[in-house]
Amino acid sequence: MRKNYLTYGAPKISQDEIDEVVASLKSGWIGTGPKVHKFEEQFKEYCGAKHAIAVSSCTAGLHLSLIVMGIKPGDEVIVPSMTFSATANSVVHVGARPILVDVDPYKMTIDPDSIRKHITPKTKAIIPVHFAGRACDIESISQIAREHNLKIIHDAAHAIETEYHGKRIGSFADITSYSFYVTKNITTAEGGMVTTDDDDIAAMIKIYALHGMSKDAWMRFSDNGYKHYQVLYPGYKYNMTDIQASLGTKQFEKIELYSKRRREIWEQYKSELQDLPIILPQDEAPDTRHAFHLYTLLVDQKKTDITRDMLLTKLHQQNIGTGVHYIALHLQPYYQAAFGYKRNDLPNSEFISDRTLSIPLSANLTDEDVQDVISALKYVLG
Repeated sequence: MRKNYLTYGAPKISQDEIDEVVASLKSGWIGTGPKVHKFEEQFKEYCGAKHAIAVSSCTAGLHLSLIVMGIKPGDEVIVPSMTFSATANSVVHVGARPILVDVDPYKMTIDPDSIRKHITPKTKAIIPVHFAGRACDIESISQIAREHNLKIIHDAAHAIETEYHGKRIGSFADITSYSFYVTKNITTAEGGMVTTDDDDIAAMIKIYALHGMSKDAWMRFSDNGYKHYQVLYPGYKYNMTDIQASLGTKQFEKIELYSKRRREIWEQYKSELQDLPIILPQDEAPDTRHAFHLYTLLVDQKKTDITRDMLLTKLHQQNIGTGVHYIALHLQPYYQAAFGYKRNDLPNSEFISDRTLSIPLSANLTDEDVQDVISALKYVLG
């Protein structure tokens, strides 16, 4: 057993990133400012999108996306049950109804056939979640959206580097929301980004994210002199700060280096865990790129008496931190009480929900850390 606890999802933070944050603190400009703008420019170039707007979280990005796409009370938005609650919560926050649908049991991404089964005259949008960094079947989802005149809002919280048919996720769809939470592939501690090719959508997102004030209101205290602003919409406090962006810009410079390390760890897990009574993640699909955000295991209940929760506990006792991604939303108390969901509604999501756990996968892991995870799993499941 390792001596020190291996925290799940700890980010890799280097001295140059610390120095950049300190420089922002010393500059006196620590709110939304030039470093946020620099981060946006970096991100839109990387994703191949016309616009990138930095926000306080992916959740904020999803909420604003639904608002500017015109989703209103009484509308329905299709969301996979196998996702973090923020995806569906954002739908609730605009007064619409999240329609939870099933996923592929092994890819864990939204099932296009389940989407089709749940479309009604009230359906206005689909939120595909690129789970664990794996691209959804964008072609099929886009075809469904065209047939039914639906908007697509990509939840790419796990999928900064993800590609589908040679293009990054942020260059598809009407709008895409990303996360830079502390456990993500690059981090700003808290933060998110919205990408779009639509000029009007981009302008509205930017305005809504800062109290509904007119474009570039963040510059009103700059050294160019005070500028009056106008309140155009009843907006929100969803802006990113320069402190966050200063960390993000430096992290972003290393995104491919970090991605290479995550792939190395993924391949080592794949090689050394294949004989255990667990189901490993599927390989990358052809003509896609996986972001390797999560390494999710499914306990094979046909081969072991150890349950997922027992495995979580035993790994914890071996000083290995883990995660659960996720307990299906239709099994959560709020969604059952508010919308009448119940067990047996979405069998594939339940199959995953009952068996899944995520083991550490981070550019911050040393070779010894990775071997400790492997050794602990072999010890517990051996």
